[in-house]
Amino acid sequence: MEQVRGIMTEDVETCSLLDNVFEVAVKMKELDVGAIPIVDNDKLVGMITDRDIVVRGVAEKYPGSSKVEAIMSKHLITVSPDTSTKEAAELMAQHQIRRLPVVENGKLAGIVALGDLAVRELTDDQAKTALSEISEPEEFHH
Repeated sequence: MEQVRGIMTEDVETCSLLDNVFEVAVKMKELDVGAIPIVDNDKLVGMITDRDIVVRGVAEKYPGSSKVEAIMSKHLITVSPDTSTKEAAELMAQHQIRRLPVVENGKLAGIVALGDLAVRELTDDQAKTALSEISEPEEFHH
């Protein structure tokens, strides 16, 4: 069975607790990503998503100068590099998340995104299952 180590992105851009919400948002724009892990001396301490910035930041009237700690998610679901891709997909579906930080010896080793699972030929349709349970149909009104 394939392990997370084989599909994870290893070179993950991070921010620290010293960064503010504006700096994280700029980094997301520059990198064209929707989530940035927050580390403290290479130890994963949180994750901030574009949705966190909108729902916990802007909607709660936090200024861009607010520290990331004020709006980041602190209780994270993580996996190890040895976790099976099947288990990773099940965790994503169960917890309704699109990205799983990969942690080894307490340090961020990489990240697995839902898309990483979706592009693989998975014999038990685990990516399809995770996608269907996480993604909700979106309707856009113009």
